[in-house]
Amino acid sequence: MAKLIKNGTIVTATDHYKGDILIEDGIITGIGLNLTLEGAEIVDATGKYVFPGGIDPHTHLDMPFGGTVTADDFETGTIAAAFGGTTTVIDFCLTNKGKPLSQSVQTWHQKAEGKAVIDYSFHLMIAEINDEVLAELPSMIHDEGITSLKVFMAYKNVFQADDGTLYRTLLEAKKHGALVMVHAENGDVIEYLIKEALEAGQTDPIYHALTRPSLIEGEATGRAAKLTALANSQLYVVHVTCEEAVQQITEARNRGVDIWGETCPQYLMLDQTYLEKPDFEGAKYVWSPPLRPKYHQDVLWNALKTGQLQTLGSDQCSFNFNGQKDLGLGDFSKIPNGGPCIEDRFSILFSEGVGKGRITLNQFVDIVSTRSAKLFGLFPKKGTIAVGGDADIVIFDPNAKRTISAETHHMNVDYNPFEGIEVTGEPVTVLSRGAYVILEKQFVGEAGNGQFIKRGTYVSSTSQVSRPKKETVQGGAPHV
Repeated sequence: MAKLIKNGTIVTATDHYKGDILIEDGIITGIGLNLTLEGAEIVDATGKYVFPGGIDPHTHLDMPFGGTVTADDFETGTIAAAFGGTTTVIDFCLTNKGKPLSQSVQTWHQKAEGKAVIDYSFHLMIAEINDEVLAELPSMIHDEGITSLKVFMAYKNVFQADDGTLYRTLLEAKKHGALVMVHAENGDVIEYLIKEALEAGQTDPIYHALTRPSLIEGEATGRAAKLTALANSQLYVVHVTCEEAVQQITEARNRGVDIWGETCPQYLMLDQTYLEKPDFEGAKYVWSPPLRPKYHQDVLWNALKTGQLQTLGSDQCSFNFNGQKDLGLGDFSKIPNGGPCIEDRFSILFSEGVGKGRITLNQFVDIVSTRSAKLFGLFPKKGTIAVGGDADIVIFDPNAKRTISAETHHMNVDYNPFEGIEVTGEPVTVLSRGAYVILEKQFVGEAGNGQFIKRGTYVSSTSQVSRPKKETVQGGAPHV
């Protein structure tokens, strides 16, 4: 049945206007004033913003880690995402050395099929580069539509790849139009600092942060940027937490390196003191990279405002406090890393960003949806409100107030890191390809309705992205 959203204020990354939206067969077929269509269902958005559905570029659903598996799978995780205004997630597909990439991708498809309530795609982890991986990559990118490749510079002896692997991945990405993503921390130094702390009897959660100082996030970010310049390739730095990393990204962008940066709501809202909470409660706030001293928050907000960071991912990676996080009792290095943020990403950015004058309404849409759609080959099918695009739409009450709590959230986890924080602004109704997933704050979707989205390449999407001009030196590599 066709739907007609009327009387709302439509907001995209570039526009802000009163208008009606006509939806037919899951597609936006008309935008204008006083639209009519006989038989269409009228959806009244009076007093509400009408946003494009959020795109979360960074999730870990049903992911094994540290001897356990994340508490949210593709069903509970995408339901929570929808309640929070997100209509597309891009999840990280982990791979195993010595095993075909296609085998890992098939495993991730099996995790998602029949469960996701909103659309989804995958990033592909690259742990090694050899003849077998090189032979498979073109098919992964061009046939499977998995056009972003993740390289870990941390988690030594688990996920960490060496610099040679990162560099060769950058070269292959340039050749095939993929976007390389890095977790930028110096895993070798972290391994030494952890060993030193444990030998000194320093086992509490706060030492997770103290053994992963911001200097080594900055060092790894700068190293990745320089390798990107050498390869004349493209890079996306995930979960940026600190001033040092922002500086490295900014300096590289100013020199023309094709580099982008993401931060997460936890780094905008929480600080290192949370890991000092007594009775092991600090374990709830163990992420990698870790929470930083509070002054870094202003740096991150300013970077979003000025465009030096461009996206906000949730880094959704939920583990229960009881039964999972407590695997690290007596040894902080065994605390499963990650937290539940997928549901509150959208509202926190609106409330703390737009509501407090840190970013504009159009910047909000760009950060929470449009920029990720452009960078990851989803635009204009997703990430905006335009004729011909998917009807992924959020009807949002900018004046509603709620207090975040584990008692009321929809994630399958026993705590919320933002417990007790009041936010202003809340999704009321959420549509995915024209079908209700959330209707008047009630879940009405269905597991399995979410579709896997094959994405375009970064090169094909960059006609929609303003790229920095590169300075070249002999050999064609940008000067850094």
